[in-house]
Amino acid sequence: MKDMFAVDVLLVEDNLQDAELTLRSLKKHKLANNVIVVEDGAEALDFIFCRGKYAERDIKHPPRVIFLDLKLPLVSGLEVLRAIKQDTRTKSIPVVVVTSSREDPDISAAYELGANSYVVKPVDFESFTDSIGKLGLYWLIINQPPK
Repeated sequence: MKDMFAVDVLLVEDNLQDAELTLRSLKKHKLANNVIVVEDGAEALDFIFCRGKYAERDIKHPPRVIFLDLKLPLVSGLEVLRAIKQDTRTKSIPVVVVTSSREDPDISAAYELGANSYVVKPVDFESFTDSIGKLGLYWLIINQPPK
């Protein structure tokens, strides 16, 4: 397992093909050195809040950005987002919703809960990898997070 104290991207994605495409795109842009992938909302919360198999993590070392799908098993993406943004220890972590939902209620709910960005997954390979690459470049290179 990768170093859980130096995570750049926490990818919360239950679709294995989308997770693989995301990783390939980040690698293509040389941004995939420190990516952790979790497949459901419960595991995402365990990672973020240093519980369960991630209990040895230190919450003082958060991911630089979280790419969060909405349609997740066990705990929904919106519930994960709510938990992150309600906790003073984690609310400043940028959360980018990356989902297939174009539904206005999902978009509105995500922003009301504090999402930093909402991106609808493009359906074709080229657009998908281009979008993920741009997201990675922005959140990992251009954006200046608080210290």
